[in-house]
Amino acid sequence: MAEKSFAAALNEQIANEFAASQQYVGAAVYYDAETLPRLAHFFYRQALEEREHAMMMIQYLLDVDEEVHIPDIKSQETRYGDGVAPVKMALKQEKRVGEEIYALFELARNVKDYRAEQFMQWFVKEQVEEVALMNDLLNVVERSKENLLLAEDYIARENPGEGDGDPTAPPPAGEG
Repeated sequence: MAEKSFAAALNEQIANEFAASQQYVGAAVYYDAETLPRLAHFFYRQALEEREHAMMMIQYLLDVDEEVHIPDIKSQETRYGDGVAPVKMALKQEKRVGEEIYALFELARNVKDYRAEQFMQWFVKEQVEEVALMNDLLNVVERSKENLLLAEDYIARENPGEGDGDPTAPPPAGEG
């Protein structure tokens, strides 16, 4: 069987990034319905970040003159058994995305696509940060599961995941 091209694999990852964005919207809707606005805001912001990752990948494919495939949208869960479950889902998702990113990096290296390897370096670093962020949030939410207002206080105080942006990030499609 022929080896998959980097462009084909990146198109698959675009679908994964959009799906992750939608999963985060589902988690945000859950917290919004539970009147936990800071947790909701955290996940709405994460949804936008995942969408931006997909848009960065789209821009890369456009820049290297490869075809872009936009995936269908699949419905996502908006109900969970408790306030810890969405964060557990998010950590599991970030770990899975990390493996997908590492596989893309390895594919780029194996096919000697140096542009693609360089492009993927930022995503490798980003996934380390995303897994650590979700690990920390899961620790806080699990400790405060009897009163999630304590998690709300933590988010208000610490602003996890909020930053000024990374100037080394690839440009997303539509912003240039």
